[in-house]
Amino acid sequence: MRPLRAPAATRRDPAPSRWAYRWQRLWLTPLFRLTVRFVLPLALMAGSVALYLADEGRRGAIHAVYADLRSEFQNRPEFMVNLVAIEGASPVLAEAIRVGLALNLPRSSFDIDLQAARARVETFDAVERADLRIVSGGVLQVTVTERAPALVWRAPDGLWLVDAGGHKVARIGARSLRGDLPLIAGQGAADAAPEALALVQAAGPLVPRLRGLVRLGQRRWDLVLDRDQRILLPQENPVRALERLLALDQAESILARDIMAVDLRHDRRPTLRLSPDAAETLRQVRLAQTGG
Repeated sequence: MRPLRAPAATRRDPAPSRWAYRWQRLWLTPLFRLTVRFVLPLALMAGSVALYLADEGRRGAIHAVYADLRSEFQNRPEFMVNLVAIEGASPVLAEAIRVGLALNLPRSSFDIDLQAARARVETFDAVERADLRIVSGGVLQVTVTERAPALVWRAPDGLWLVDAGGHKVARIGARSLRGDLPLIAGQGAADAAPEALALVQAAGPLVPRLRGLVRLGQRRWDLVLDRDQRILLPQENPVRALERLLALDQAESILARDIMAVDLRHDRRPTLRLSPDAAETLRQVRLAQTGG
């Protein structure tokens, strides 16, 4: 009797199932792979963080830790400013700048706004320009370019030193304190400071006699000399008019005579104004000549 043969094993079908086929097709799509590998994990992490931070207490705790770490880092000794050094300023101005900066030292360099501090320094009349930087050793270096006084301006509120551009430098109590500088007066005199300096430079031999320059009508200048003499300059080209007068004075010694004013406002018709005594003498001479 022949033995019974075992049933043959079922052969596995190599073709993928419908769902496996669809999954493989999806996985071959670049956008799907990017979504599964990166977008979904990031979305899960962002959702977890948002869920954690939804609680106000947790947010406050994180902010407190961050503030403590930041404060601890910024207040390290290597970041502390302990001294303010000022260069280019007079002792009085330097002390005024220290007071104006109002820095409570020592202080972290992160807490000092250099741009705002520079703006405060440049608000001083005597400061033309300032440069601030923090150097090694915890020093705030303030380099100041101080305005140089060029004129004394008799303003409505007192005497002021002004620079060559007419900007105020400092107030003075008396003219005698800066007798070495020319005096200007009148409304708008400081605004025309460059023209005033040009006239002083052109005055040449008249400078020892010069008492000051007066601005009239915010248009033109009068030069005031000793012996109460005045030179009335035109609005246009006053320097050229003054130079012509100086050439005439060198030849005729006009300003050495007994006159009160020389009016140069009319370019083609300069006028001399005699003093009362000189006018009376001239009248007597004319009467004698005419037999009156």
